[in-house]
Amino acid sequence: MKTSDFYYDLPEELIAQDPLEDRSSSRLLVLNKKTGETEHHVFKDIINYLNPGDCLVINDTKVIPARLIGERVGTGAKIEVLLLKRRENDIWETLVKPGRKMKVGSKVSFGDGLLIGEVVDVVEEGNRLIRFHYEGIFEEILDQLGQMPLPPYITHQLKERNRYNTVYATHEGSAAAPTAGLHFTPQLLEEIQNKGIEIARVTLHVGLGTFRPVKVEEVTEHHMHSEFYQIDEEAAKKINHVKENGGRVICVGTTSCRTIESAADENGRLKACSGWTEIFIYPGYQFKILDCLITNFHLPESTLIMLVSALAGRDHVLAAYEEAVREKYRFFSFGDAMFIE
Repeated sequence: MKTSDFYYDLPEELIAQDPLEDRSSSRLLVLNKKTGETEHHVFKDIINYLNPGDCLVINDTKVIPARLIGERVGTGAKIEVLLLKRRENDIWETLVKPGRKMKVGSKVSFGDGLLIGEVVDVVEEGNRLIRFHYEGIFEEILDQLGQMPLPPYITHQLKERNRYNTVYATHEGSAAAPTAGLHFTPQLLEEIQNKGIEIARVTLHVGLGTFRPVKVEEVTEHHMHSEFYQIDEEAAKKINHVKENGGRVICVGTTSCRTIESAADENGRLKACSGWTEIFIYPGYQFKILDCLITNFHLPESTLIMLVSALAGRDHVLAAYEEAVREKYRFFSFGDAMFIE
């Protein structure tokens, strides 16, 4: 299986640069995973595809303002630091640009010294471990100095920071949003619950590894970065109960999917747990729990388009993507959605 098998041609003007004013007014392409048939709707119509007794699984992670712009102490050179994951209290694994000269012992000042970062180690792929020095509460300082870490294909400034978070975002820790969830409004979620559909909350802190390009030609040689996930007792019970009673488990986004598939046992049952996952789902994978998926449109040759191809088949997925291009759907993080049923 080649990485190039998952390529499709995308005109640049179809990459969404701004979120819609009404989250639930984005378009929705419905794909039947068995037949490849498609339908076109508005996202709020998703409720018509959810049945009483189903379970909607959402990822309640919250993106932190993880992009810091500072000056290198001693030279004044501009340095950009992206927080990837917290290793321990004040030590973070980071992506530093430019990173080559930021050797162990180098320091960066943010906000005229309000926050000082010191490189304490260089780890895999050149990422830096940085220890932060500050007075007060780190999260409050980060909120003051940090910017939302938008993907590089979004070139517009984000006017409202909360638009790169879901309305149910709770647990801080992501460097990128679980973007399929951006389409939901509190009103739509209330309507879904009132229809008799369970909503189970899980947490997976999304790292940039999710969006890193696949650089190997053989898909099976790609290695996923690890991401932290957590499933509590309540979510595990809800999902198990729905499966036992013949309902469908519908994940909102690839991150929710990867969370429950990482935690499931051989019999497709969940228990409360937490840990790190490097699960890589591509065609040939047998899903243990997931039945249907709500997702955005993903980058060509990415691990995410491989995951949706594992669910609906590569040919069906690429045909649907080509149709979405013809119909001028909006792509990627702030773009439109797909429901694979």
